[in-house]
Amino acid sequence: MPKLVRITTMPVSLKVLLKGQMRFMREKGFDVTMISSDGPEVNPLVAHEGCPHIPVKLTRKITPFTDLASLIKLTRLLRQIRPDIVHTHTPKAGLLGMWAAKLSGVPVRLHTIAGLPWVESRGWKRRLLKTMEKLTAYAATEILPNSFVQQQFLFDEGIARSKMKVIGGGSSNGINSQYFSRHEEILHQSQELLKQEPTPASGWVWIFVGRIVKDKGIAELLDAFDLLHQQFPNDRLWMVGEEEPELDPLSEKHRYMLHEHKAIRWWGYQTDIRPYLAAAKVLVFPSYREGFPNVPLQAGAMGCMLLLSDINGCNEIVQDGENGMLVPPKDSKTLASSMFRIRTDDAKRIQFAAAIQKKIREQYNQQTLWNQILAKYEEEIKKVKS
Repeated sequence: MPKLVRITTMPVSLKVLLKGQMRFMREKGFDVTMISSDGPEVNPLVAHEGCPHIPVKLTRKITPFTDLASLIKLTRLLRQIRPDIVHTHTPKAGLLGMWAAKLSGVPVRLHTIAGLPWVESRGWKRRLLKTMEKLTAYAATEILPNSFVQQQFLFDEGIARSKMKVIGGGSSNGINSQYFSRHEEILHQSQELLKQEPTPASGWVWIFVGRIVKDKGIAELLDAFDLLHQQFPNDRLWMVGEEEPELDPLSEKHRYMLHEHKAIRWWGYQTDIRPYLAAAKVLVFPSYREGFPNVPLQAGAMGCMLLLSDINGCNEIVQDGENGMLVPPKDSKTLASSMFRIRTDDAKRIQFAAAIQKKIREQYNQQTLWNQILAKYEEEIKKVKS
C-alpha cells in the first residue's frame, strides 16, 4: 500500500476543510496518516476518516523555537513512517511539513496554497511571511494553488513559477451538493432556529460564516448591516464562527455590535452550518484575502445568493451581475449600497441564487475533485517508481 501523510496546522482543517478526503484515499488503497496540532477535533476526526492521527505542536504565529522543535519531531516521524507522499495545507504546516519531508527523503512533496496571510501584512512581517512561502515552495516537488487566479498571482509574485498546477476546476475539497441541500430535516432545523431568533415575515436573514476576525471583513459587514437595518428594521444578520482575539481581534466598537446589536445574532462555531444557511437568503462574505473559499460553495449549493468581495478565489466563483455580486474589499459603503440594491430586488436575488447553485453543482463536484487528486497521487508515484 502506498503511504500518504496529510499535514495541517490545526486539526479543524482536516476535520472541516478536507472532510472525507482521507477516508476516500484509504478506501482507494492508501495507508493514510494525519498530522496536526492536538485539539478537541481529533477524536471525531479519526472516527470519521478512519485513519490514525499523530499530534505535533504547530502554531499559527511566528514562533521560531517552537517551530524548530516541531520540524525536528516531524522529520523523525516521517523517517519512521517512510511515506511515498506528503501533502500539506495551511502556511505553517506547509513550511515545516515540506522541509521535514525533504530532509526525510520523501519523494513526492505536495503543498496546497489556499489563503496567503502575507498579502494583508505590511513591512518586515510581509517580507518574512513571503520568504516563508518561497521556502515552502523550494522544498516542495509541486505547489497546488486551489484556484487559477491564485496561481497567476503566485506566478506574478515569483513563487514556484516552474512547479504549479491547479487540480480540476479549483477548490481544496469540492462540494458535496447532496449533503449541502435543503432537504426536509435541514429545513425543519432551520425553522427551529428561526423560533429561537424570530425574524418578522417581511425580514431577511443575512448570514456570514467563517472566523470572526478583521481580515474576513467583519468590521465592514457590521457597519454595512447597521446602515441597512435603519431602513429594513425587520432584517437580521447571523454570524456563525469563532472569534480569534489573540490573532486578529475586532475593535471594541465592532465587538460591542457583534454581541449587543439587537438585530445581530452571533451563534459561535457550529459543526453543521446547513440549518443556518437554509434560514438565510444571502451570504455576505467580505473577506480581504482567500484562496478558493469553501463557505461560498456551501452556501451557494444550499440556495443562498452570494455577495462576495472581489478578491482571488471569490471572483472565480461569482461573476458579478451574472450569478451574484462582487464588491471591493475594505469598503463598507459600497457593501451597504450593494446590500440595499439586492434587498429591493428580490427577483434578482432569486435569479442569482439559482445561477450560482447550478454552477457549483456542475463545476465543483466533490467526487470528481477527489478522483482528480487520486489520479495526481498515482501519477506522481508512478513517476518515482519509473
